[in-house]
Amino acid sequence: MPTDERRAPLAKEHAAGGTALLIIDMLSDWRFLHAEQLLAHASAIAPAIHALSARCREVGVPIVYINDNHGHWRSDFRKVVQNACDQEGPGGQIGRLLTPHECDYFVLKPKHSGFYATPLELLLRHLHVGKLILTGVSVEHCVTMTATDAWMRDFKVWCPHDAVASHDPGLRDRTLAQLQETLQVCTRASGTLSLPGLD
Repeated sequence: MPTDERRAPLAKEHAAGGTALLIIDMLSDWRFLHAEQLLAHASAIAPAIHALSARCREVGVPIVYINDNHGHWRSDFRKVVQNACDQEGPGGQIGRLLTPHECDYFVLKPKHSGFYATPLELLLRHLHVGKLILTGVSVEHCVTMTATDAWMRDFKVWCPHDAVASHDPGLRDRTLAQLQETLQVCTRASGTLSLPGLD
């Protein structure tokens, strides 16, 4: 449905190069099935996501944090961030490394996909985004569901292999291969992705 930006502006700027970075479920309490194994691999990809985020902010590529509301319909994103940062151990280290900036956006999702029952698509349209860089966890669940919904909405999708994780590295590799084959998702390393105005 067309939206008149003059009547209902959701974003003041347009995305550089029509590109946005999505960071999926990296701010977490890590209390779920396979969380311990997943957390170890999430810690390994956090520096790549941090570096990619810095490059994106430098050139005006918007960053959208996508997080579960864990079924709590009174969830507050700032509380999610605070809880992630206040943890001890790897979970807290990830939270502090990937703490959102004032210029970043956020979306709380009730299910796996960042698009399902959220304003994400509307926000991206207002930002004039046509290309998405998907990062985070877990690649076989929330990242794949978001990538599939993005593809059905005609977004071009990048999913850097060094910026997504699973509790099982073999499962991660198989999932990325499936995304590449069926959805034409680019899986090149984050450092090789060309960003507008910088590369």
